[in-house]
Amino acid sequence: MDILEDLKWRGAINQETDEEGLRELLNEKKISLYCGTDPTGDSLHIGHLIPFIMLKRFEMAGHHPYILVGGGTGSIGDPSGRKTERQLQTKEQVEHNVHALTEQVTRLFGGSGHVTFVNNFDWLSQFNLLDFLRDYGKEFNVNTMIRKDVVASRLENGISFTEFTYQILQSIDFLTLYRDHDVQLQIGGSDQWGNITAGIDLIHKKEGQDAKVFGLTIPLMLKADGTKFGKTAGGAVWLDPKKTSPYEFYQFWLNQDDRDVVKYLKYFTFLSHDEIDALAEKVQTQPEKREAQRALAREVTTFVHGEEAMHEAEKISEILFSGDIKELTAEQVEQVFGKMPSVEVSREKQNLVIWLVDNGIEPSRRQAREDVKNGAIRVNGERIQDLDYELDPTAAFDGKYVVIRRGKKKYFLAKVK
Repeated sequence: MDILEDLKWRGAINQETDEEGLRELLNEKKISLYCGTDPTGDSLHIGHLIPFIMLKRFEMAGHHPYILVGGGTGSIGDPSGRKTERQLQTKEQVEHNVHALTEQVTRLFGGSGHVTFVNNFDWLSQFNLLDFLRDYGKEFNVNTMIRKDVVASRLENGISFTEFTYQILQSIDFLTLYRDHDVQLQIGGSDQWGNITAGIDLIHKKEGQDAKVFGLTIPLMLKADGTKFGKTAGGAVWLDPKKTSPYEFYQFWLNQDDRDVVKYLKYFTFLSHDEIDALAEKVQTQPEKREAQRALAREVTTFVHGEEAMHEAEKISEILFSGDIKELTAEQVEQVFGKMPSVEVSREKQNLVIWLVDNGIEPSRRQAREDVKNGAIRVNGERIQDLDYELDPTAAFDGKYVVIRRGKKKYFLAKVK
């Protein structure tokens, strides 16, 4: 099975400019291809994983990926997927984000020497206005540009000339990479189709209709319930471990619906067809074991954060499932509970009932006494039923935290001052 057939099996192809032409080229030689990302923030989220995983698949098949971080286009703003203008970032913000994203994607590709990083600021910043208008602006028909979905969707609310020119800048990227590095394929999200085809048109105008260049987009990812993939109640799922801890990241994948898990195994993992088919069978015959979800969580967490972080996330999950949280380290407590509402508490020892009320965990002493007597209160994983129990906030987790569980699922984190 060739790589295009594999990508089709995985449901990873939305549109192609010329499937047979691309297949013929891939059969002739190993090609260079690219995917770009603008530095709108200092971390990618899981929605960005799909095109980068596709690049990784091409790399594993012997092709040469180029990853473009848009230091130039990022200072302008991509209009796609938005109803209003983007807030322009400062030069310092863009530079910081470029550095952060480059480090992040480098980790995804394991420092592979088969991947080349480029920044379009290096060439876009060299144009003056007259050169830009004469050499490139003249090649673009405004009537054609406004029919592109990315622009057409903005016409009702209005679009600035700055964002309107984005497709010209991205087209210049493809042309530059084609000329300088023989890059012949651009990959992007479904919202980038208009920009990709504009780039191909520019190359054909500048280099001739015989230039072999192609475009390929990935589908918009939706969950089985029709909602957008990648969002949680807490917001986006980030690749930066400071924004989304490896434990939270692992849990996101572990908690996927049975209706979605096989699709995600195909999209996001490098498991073979046979391995995924076997897991799909388990979803049908033994869904309660959630083996497919565990495989998905292991594979994607390892790809993004490494094997050590994946094993730690698994260990934390096992500890929490057993309820024996005293086995957690202070760092693991921060991973698990760090983003939940917390209170700051003093280091002084105090009667548990009074402590629970004083720190807002219980509404009244009467309720606190009732919960303690009924065994509903656990302190650092230990059930406490003694109304005279004296709580020492520094007794566990390096003296930094107290974890209270009330009932079966409600946790409270107290940070010791």
